[in-house]
Amino acid sequence: MIREKEAIKTIPINKRFQIRSNYIEVTNDEVFRNYPFALLEIFLLLQQHPHIKGIRAQTIRLLRDHCYLINDKFRQDLRCRSVFMEILRQPAGIVTQLRRMNRYGILAAYIPAFNKLVGLMQFDLFHIYTVDEHILMVVRNLRRFSVPEFFNEYPRCSEIHQTLPKIELLYLAGLFHDIAKGRGGNHAELGEKDAFEFCMHHQLSKYDSQLVAWLVRNHLLMTSIAYRKDINDPDVIHHFAMRVGDQTRLDYLYLLTVADIRGTNPELFNSWKNALFSRLYESTRKVLLQGLEKQVDQTTHIQEIQNVALDTLKELSLEGSLIEQLWSNWGKDYFLSHTADEIVWHTFSVAKSTPDKLPLILVRQDTKQGGTAVFVYAKDQDGIFAVTTQLLDRLGLSVADARIMTTDDGYTLDSYIVLEKNGDAIHNDIREQEIINLLKKHISPPNLKLLNDNKRWTRHQKLFTGKAEITFSQDEKNQRTIMEVHCTDQPGLLSKVGQTLVACKINLKNAKIATFGSHVEDIFYITDANNQPLIHQFQFDQLKETLCNYLGKDSC
Repeated sequence: MIREKEAIKTIPINKRFQIRSNYIEVTNDEVFRNYPFALLEIFLLLQQHPHIKGIRAQTIRLLRDHCYLINDKFRQDLRCRSVFMEILRQPAGIVTQLRRMNRYGILAAYIPAFNKLVGLMQFDLFHIYTVDEHILMVVRNLRRFSVPEFFNEYPRCSEIHQTLPKIELLYLAGLFHDIAKGRGGNHAELGEKDAFEFCMHHQLSKYDSQLVAWLVRNHLLMTSIAYRKDINDPDVIHHFAMRVGDQTRLDYLYLLTVADIRGTNPELFNSWKNALFSRLYESTRKVLLQGLEKQVDQTTHIQEIQNVALDTLKELSLEGSLIEQLWSNWGKDYFLSHTADEIVWHTFSVAKSTPDKLPLILVRQDTKQGGTAVFVYAKDQDGIFAVTTQLLDRLGLSVADARIMTTDDGYTLDSYIVLEKNGDAIHNDIREQEIINLLKKHISPPNLKLLNDNKRWTRHQKLFTGKAEITFSQDEKNQRTIMEVHCTDQPGLLSKVGQTLVACKINLKNAKIATFGSHVEDIFYITDANNQPLIHQFQFDQLKETLCNYLGKDSC
């Protein structure tokens, strides 16, 4: 008897919906037929009444049964468009209700392009979600930046999120950034058109619509710059700032980029990647603040960074003449690729070292780069990169970044950022000393030689093998050739590239390392033995053939 009374007790919300036992339901079975916009309204009401636990089963069945009402006429209805935008503007419950809408087929019906993404798989070890799940995970990550209890995860992102003038534009960009996946063609370009039309249709201003469309079109731009370019180069930063245009776009793009990568596979967004994107954001912000018309040339940048480093070194009682002697052999590329703090660290250590103490191996935490820095100063020898990377791999370390340079008087200035296999920096003095000891032992002449390669492919790597793509282009500005290697990750990959370069008598000048789950997209800046770019086809053919042999006969 008591249960029956509880069952019939209802709290009206409006003439279409009521609450029964903390669950929302329709007031009658004809609500959706008579008021089609209620198919969206129910989700807005759930946001506005957070104490409601969910939707009653009978109402869920009615929702699914009436999805057919969501047609062109429905999408043209001003009430429907207004309700959808209100859902995105609510202070809470956005992701929860978007997921409900996806689960019941409402989202795919309202945004027809979304229907093609439901359950769409991406077969690699990088994407762990279907496309529709990934999109909603990205929106969830964007939303998470605004939740106080998660401010400690990405403090800079949370700070920026609070300054955005219209949060719903960020969520729309998240919803549409991969909307054109699976259609063929450039999904960013195709998605740009969809996003602009949707925004204009929902009565956003032309400026706001263009901003969302621009974000969709360029949602991979920041990733491309961070992974493929030297973000210490002022020319790279200025060019990126020109592409972005203003601070508002930069803020939105930065948050979308971080949320997108984390929404692909949260385990892959490690401390190094977080620091990398943060540095790119801050460097670009400074350029935009100074004005795009004020471009800092490389010479000025080098002079400024040397002055900062010099002041610190003098405070450490290092003689100016000794500093000048060292720097005169280090070349402009070194100063373009390192911070003043790194230059101080390297210069002071090299100056205090003696030839009989070489090779000099330095290891320290680098919080600005989100990893552990390893510096190798040694007499240059063929194969030193191959041996060093093999040894780091033997220690169970991943190389996140490599800057390979040689002084004019024949010494290496090789800098690596390394991480543990789980993506963390090293936080153990014993572990750091292990690196120093192993490198000193094996790269000291005449001990420089590769160890026997006995590392095996993991089970996951075997499942996702693919053909390697090796391409070449020219860096005319810096007189170098760019070799790009896209392939399945495998044990000792960097060492095999190093062995290839030695075999072909090619000098390695710099490297950008990018690993996406099982897939690797590494970039190597190389020259011939005379420090000139490669120009002959036989050189490219020889490099490709040799590298394929090292990677394995079935790899190319």
